[in-house]
Amino acid sequence: MAKSNDNFLTRSGKYIKACFDELRYKVTWPTAKELSNSAVIVLVASIILSLFIFLVDQAFEFIMSGIYKLVI
Repeated sequence: MAKSNDNFLTRSGKYIKACFDELRYKVTWPTAKELSNSAVIVLVASIILSLFIFLVDQAFEFIMSGIYKLVI
């Protein structure tokens, strides 16, 4: 815990420096190839999910239009 005589700015500066040091020296960053592979996976998964939602929406529209024709 910080010393009680440290002011807010000193504690904030130490915190920011500690965060920077951790990001710089302790975090393992992905390589460009890993990052591009992950981006492709996310893109493909997003396209598949959007197509699924589109198909479900079209099916509900078809079903509901049939029900409305029966009612009206």
